[in-house]
Amino acid sequence: MSSLDAPEHTPVPPPILNPAGGANQVRVRAYNERLVLSLVRLYGALSKADIARRSGLSAQTVSVIMRVLEKEGLLSRGAPVRGRVGQPSIPMHLNPDAVYSFGLKMGRRSADLVLMDFVGRIRMQLHQTYAYPLPHEILAFVTAGIEEIESRLDDRQRGRIAGLGIAAPFELWNWAEEVGAPPGAMEVWRDVDLQADIAAHVSHPVFLQNDATSACGAELVFGVGPSYPDFVYFFIGSFIGGGIVLNSAIFSGRTGTAGAIGPLPVRDRNGETKQLLEIASIFVLENMLRERGIDPEPLWYSADDWVDFGEPMDTWIQDTAKALAQAIVAAASIVDFSAAVIDGGFPHWVRSRIVQATIDEAAKLDLQGVVMPEIIEGAVGAQARAIGGASLPIFSRYLTDQNVLFKEVDHAEGT
Repeated sequence: MSSLDAPEHTPVPPPILNPAGGANQVRVRAYNERLVLSLVRLYGALSKADIARRSGLSAQTVSVIMRVLEKEGLLSRGAPVRGRVGQPSIPMHLNPDAVYSFGLKMGRRSADLVLMDFVGRIRMQLHQTYAYPLPHEILAFVTAGIEEIESRLDDRQRGRIAGLGIAAPFELWNWAEEVGAPPGAMEVWRDVDLQADIAAHVSHPVFLQNDATSACGAELVFGVGPSYPDFVYFFIGSFIGGGIVLNSAIFSGRTGTAGAIGPLPVRDRNGETKQLLEIASIFVLENMLRERGIDPEPLWYSADDWVDFGEPMDTWIQDTAKALAQAIVAAASIVDFSAAVIDGGFPHWVRSRIVQATIDEAAKLDLQGVVMPEIIEGAVGAQARAIGGASLPIFSRYLTDQNVLFKEVDHAEGT
């Protein structure tokens, strides 16, 4: 199944990863140019004076940089803002048509290929569902999808594509039985280098990031991140995943797996200890529907168009909330998070029900000695993984580490 639409979300630039294969290598922009673009991206529109104040650069340096970026079409002038004294200030904003990028969200039940512009609007999207992912099918979907989308662009637009970013779960061969894959069918992923394989078949640089980390990064910069510098993040997909944000930066840990909250031990409704992902994942709801003779396929057609499945959904939400409450208490016992953010591949009304139920369940737990974080809804939504993936090429080429945007900038002047 394939569809085209144009949701309007703004992406986040996740951490830089090197592109595979060396295809279409691009010039690395000067640090100060990247800093200016990053500041404008974060705040929406800034004048030269605003940028000088926020960056620590001199007004002269900022003026030179902005002239270059405007000449290259990356920045556009807004309407003059007149104050009481002096010349009117001119806010500069990102030009949406300056750069495009592809993003692939590959999940265990569906895949999305998006074309995103420079300000984060998804211009086109292709969607495909499957019983379980196989490498050759994903490769075919991506290559055919890129060809289809590019056929709708003119030569100038095609020349402005920065690359392809992939947001995908790691170790796809795990938990194959839970998603109904035949025995051994998912083992093929052990020997697949998805990034390199796709890079060999497309004419753009290819980047790879874990899907939950991509979603967490989206929440950090364009969701609740500016209001909560430290939070634990839960994204409920086929399997629940997540991330940790400390001091307004994603914390990945020694091996890059920090915040992989799926394995957290929690108790189910019968008091048995299980991993969080065995309770608070969409595949659990899928199995509950199937056991009751209800077709679960609508779960994967569109994350925004779920129907209310009644009793099984009520049970799943309650079980998920109980498990999430325990996981949040465990996380808060280790790190004094300001918030616990819950999002997922479902409509906002499902998210709201899960968050409220989690708040209610947390209040029933023994919280002595625990300073509970605020339990809140994510602000990015079901497209968080695709947004994070599509941002990888743009971040690598044009933007700087988001962490510097939240701290005092201390660097040498010059362009």
